[in-house]
Amino acid sequence: MREKELRLALICYGGISLAVYMHGITLEIWKLARASRAFHGGEAPGEGSEGLYHRLLGTIERETGVRLRVLVDIVAGASAGGINGVFLGHAIATGQSLSPLTRLWLDTADVDVLIDTQARPFSRASRLWATPIAWWAAGRPGGAVERTVEADARAEIRAKLTSFVRARWFTPPFSGPGFTRLLLDAFDLMAAAPAGPPLLPRDQPLDLFVTVTDFHGHPQRLRLNSPEEAVETEHRLTLAFGDHGATPRTLAAVPDLVFAARATASFPGAFPPFSVGELDAVLAAREQPWPGRHAFLARALPRHAAIGAADRAVLIDGSVLVNAPFRPAIEALRNRPAKREIDRRFVYIDPRPGTAEKPPAGEGAALPGFLATVFGALSDIPREQPIRDNLEAIEARSGRIRRMRKIIEAIRPEVETAIEGLFGYTFFLDRPTPARLAGWRIKAQDAAAKAAGYAYASYGHLKLSGVVDDAAVLIAGLTGRPGVEAVRAAIWRHVHATGLTAPGALSAGGAIPAAVLFFRSHDIGFRIRRLRSVVRTLATLEEQGECPVAAIAAVRDALYASLALYLDRQRLDFFSPDLAEAAPRVIDEPGTVLDLLAEARGLKAVDERADALVAASLAGLPKGARRATLLTYLGFPFYDIATLALLDAEGEQEFEAVKVDRISPDDATAIREGGAAATLKGIQFSNFGAFFSRAYRENDYLWGRLHGADRLVEIVVSALPEGVTLPPGTVAAMKTEAFRAILDEERGRLQAIPGLFDTLDREIG
Repeated sequence: MREKELRLALICYGGISLAVYMHGITLEIWKLARASRAFHGGEAPGEGSEGLYHRLLGTIERETGVRLRVLVDIVAGASAGGINGVFLGHAIATGQSLSPLTRLWLDTADVDVLIDTQARPFSRASRLWATPIAWWAAGRPGGAVERTVEADARAEIRAKLTSFVRARWFTPPFSGPGFTRLLLDAFDLMAAAPAGPPLLPRDQPLDLFVTVTDFHGHPQRLRLNSPEEAVETEHRLTLAFGDHGATPRTLAAVPDLVFAARATASFPGAFPPFSVGELDAVLAAREQPWPGRHAFLARALPRHAAIGAADRAVLIDGSVLVNAPFRPAIEALRNRPAKREIDRRFVYIDPRPGTAEKPPAGEGAALPGFLATVFGALSDIPREQPIRDNLEAIEARSGRIRRMRKIIEAIRPEVETAIEGLFGYTFFLDRPTPARLAGWRIKAQDAAAKAAGYAYASYGHLKLSGVVDDAAVLIAGLTGRPGVEAVRAAIWRHVHATGLTAPGALSAGGAIPAAVLFFRSHDIGFRIRRLRSVVRTLATLEEQGECPVAAIAAVRDALYASLALYLDRQRLDFFSPDLAEAAPRVIDEPGTVLDLLAEARGLKAVDERADALVAASLAGLPKGARRATLLTYLGFPFYDIATLALLDAEGEQEFEAVKVDRISPDDATAIREGGAAATLKGIQFSNFGAFFSRAYRENDYLWGRLHGADRLVEIVVSALPEGVTLPPGTVAAMKTEAFRAILDEERGRLQAIPGLFDTLDREIG
């Protein structure tokens, strides 16, 4: 059986009231993750669409021989997407249920609940004179309400729209503390519901990123040539949470997560800006503690906390500047564990793609008016910027990996000839022992350095820079304080002092003994790249179909077990508190701290253990396959010299091309085409529509689940190896079964949209 992981990095866009639609999608993603965990745990399938995903994985295994595991291990969100991302991340880490949140969304994401008590239309601050305007806006013939709202819901929409228009001006109508209380209630509901185990295997980290906008901004120093330094104001903030795969799993304390959810969704003009004091007051009123408050604020707002101003930070909606937070998710790919073949996907949820597109002004067309220009500049344009830059960054990374593989294939004949000339043909016939493998490795590395000539000098210095950067990031992380640059400078001083950068230290003849020792003690990236290179060779052997699957599986398991040993030593939580306590001394004693780091990692012992695992597994391969595997393993120094400059930062990341998938109304067309305009109600009133009607919320939530199921079935099936397919009609049948399961689950709960169920029954067939 070929084992494979489909790893999803989820990016959730903002969407105001379309948060309800995104809740439906994230609920399906959560159900898929639950189904995968149950399938691989040998548990019975769950009910509804969760059972369908369980059966889909079983069908894939039965029909194709691929045992597919689906993991959601990176979540990033902004605004409404940030709220959904926080809840989904918490559910994945803790095993708690997302289902209780549905009632909360449907009951409380409503104008009558969200509006501030002091902003209600009968308060002294209300604008009573606006009543005629409100009646005209809500009731005029041919208006938005009459055109877009079903007859049964028009009275509700008109009443709430009238109240909203009459609410006070120049102050946000919705309550910040009320919103915070609702978020805390949501976590209470999740905690009170029956829970299962976490949805990620042990040691698989979960990362959550939420974007926030710092209203006043904080100074950011920039290095220039002249002047040497400039200071600009930075307004972007990313709140990062991670559980590092540790047991018991937890992303953060609930108040930390509420801080992130409330801050990222402070939509300008609708909600008041968020401050720490608001959360403090709500927690105090509920007599709810905030464990680790000081440490969280120091981490979330380091520059504010450094000057004692964290309590005074003013935060607004994260989508103002970063509505599509791909970048932190891309950076999270570094140093992730790998125990089997990986298919990495970036899946982004865009509830309303392309609908804000406006025709260019042609001949005779009127220019945008004053308010349209102002609001477009302040809100619409920043939010609607395409993700082209992010997609280009992902494609550039994937392109470098593809070019690297072409280079390897081009030089493979020469490398294999060099290795065979170095050891002779007969050694491939012998069963490799750990001692032989270690000796062969060292001999091959020396030969590669000498054969590289002048190219080795640039390769050696590039490796040295990579090792220094890796150590600086790790040690700075262990200190718990920002300041990677200072740590990097201290390590470079030590490297210069030990002569590793002196002329001839890394030259055409190879590396001096001190440099060799430094690499053997600290160069973990080289080991990771070598093992991943051999994994790709195994994949090629498997595709050729000339080697027993069980033999390949044994070698792959040994390689991933070895890989895990090295990847573990890239994680901060691997190291003991003693090293963290010593880490701050790196500025004054870099050599001492580096020695402690080398001792803690113990790479020599890890190399010996990896050699033992690989040597034992190679014994089961046929001679031809064993020869191909050994040629890659021993020839890797030659390949690394040729490709490291091309790979640069990708060397220690998940070493596969990343694919990008979207979930949106435009893409989920199995039931109905036409995109958001044909399916969603929350797009009305500039995406505030679902706040005005329960029927709207029920409509959008149900379509979110249906669209999520539609796309998730496609994404799961697309993870099959190239050329491997399911029997004709299987995917369509699975989708239909999922749709019917969702309708059966929701028919009794969603009472405001009976007509939609009747229509969907006919459309699904």
